[in-house]
Amino acid sequence: MKSTIRCSRYLVSLIIMAFIVQWISPYTISYTVEAKSSCGSGCSRYDVVVIGSEIQGALLAKEAHQLGLKVLILDPRSKQGGQLIQGQMYVLDEPNDKKGRSLVQGDIKKLFDGYKAGTIRKDADFNRYFQSVIKNIPLRSGIVIESVNVVSQKQDKSLKSITYRAKDGVKYTVEAEYFVDNSDFNALTSHLDVKRIPGMESIYNGSKPDYMAATLVLNFKNVNWSKLHQAVLQDYPLTNVREKYGPNTYVDWNYATGFSNITYKYKPLDPQFVLRGINSTYQKDGQVVMNALLIFDVDPADPKSIESAIKKGKAEAPLILKYLRKNIPGYAKAELNGFPEYLYIRDYNRFETEYILDYPDLMSSKMFWDNVSIASYGTDLQATTKIPKGHSYGHPDRYGIPLRSFELKSYENVLVVGSNIGATIKAYGSARIMPNTALAGQTIGIILGKELKNKRLRELTPADFVRIHKYLQKDYRIALQS
Repeated sequence: MKSTIRCSRYLVSLIIMAFIVQWISPYTISYTVEAKSSCGSGCSRYDVVVIGSEIQGALLAKEAHQLGLKVLILDPRSKQGGQLIQGQMYVLDEPNDKKGRSLVQGDIKKLFDGYKAGTIRKDADFNRYFQSVIKNIPLRSGIVIESVNVVSQKQDKSLKSITYRAKDGVKYTVEAEYFVDNSDFNALTSHLDVKRIPGMESIYNGSKPDYMAATLVLNFKNVNWSKLHQAVLQDYPLTNVREKYGPNTYVDWNYATGFSNITYKYKPLDPQFVLRGINSTYQKDGQVVMNALLIFDVDPADPKSIESAIKKGKAEAPLILKYLRKNIPGYAKAELNGFPEYLYIRDYNRFETEYILDYPDLMSSKMFWDNVSIASYGTDLQATTKIPKGHSYGHPDRYGIPLRSFELKSYENVLVVGSNIGATIKAYGSARIMPNTALAGQTIGIILGKELKNKRLRELTPADFVRIHKYLQKDYRIALQS
């Protein structure tokens, strides 16, 4: 009898133990995986680490995150949002092919659709859009990269980890499968062994690096937009308007461009500035944002250069206001309406990528087997001190941009996005605009999320991209084939 009781108790114990093991096993497995993903004390591991919070890399981060990858955004700027939010670059350029069809695709189309509809025009509207992109993604602002750990492989190098200093002065190390330079001043790539692609100096055979001017976006209130619009309508047809006011002059109920016959006559207080065509968006309620004040010789990698340019721009702004009041219809009672915290940086160093997009690629409407964007826009090179009015080299039809133009040469796991695209200066004049590179950023994020578990980006083949392009069109309505 006692033996039977002992046996029954033993069987009950076994059943209880089995239940306990079954109940705790998921937690045991989770702990084991976490232990394998650890890279040591003070170090964290991620699938993707994005340096900078420009919208292009933010879209990449969003897609990778939503597809289950572990993503971190480290922003060298003190506040998030980059040029779109901190620079208040709300005058959006749209790529259209030669038949006038918009090429805006992907998530950035939500921004452009709202912009056209008038529902995204003011600070709060743009901020809501940006916050929707970075929702639930860890983001740390105000970091400084202290060092990088690069390892050599058979063919290419690999960036194993970076060590950065946070705002609190504490140093952290992160490892990642992929690192992405999404800054406007080479916050990551400046630490690597890379070769610069010649910039604006190549147009006039200069010996020193040269860059397109930056912009301090100007904000106005109490603008009579109806009067501006009516003044232009009275001078129609458009050929008469442009003869009177200058090339590309155009005004509708939402946008205004041109008037360069007037603005170029403005004599700035500081020779670092030029007032180009008014290039404005009407934000409703008499408020206008204007991308017109060009600033030469700004170094985005030098905080003092940025600070000095903004300070000088603020000093110049009241004089510009006075000039606009006198010379531009609808501005007689205009007032300044605050300033952005940052600049719009068009151009800085770009480094060699696996494929460098070139001007003939654009003008021949070349498509690539590894397209991640379909793009267009005039090949507009904005002013420098050597080229005070810039240059234009024509308007290409639609063309492709390959993944290889975002893969940093000789580094197997470093990507560059946004204004860091690998392109010659003439090609860059067109490819640089936000919707072109934003589509590429989103597409790359999707590809990472779907393909990384099986293949590295450099291992993807033309056959893989046939499959990739199909699911991009089916699931995301992103069409990347010719």
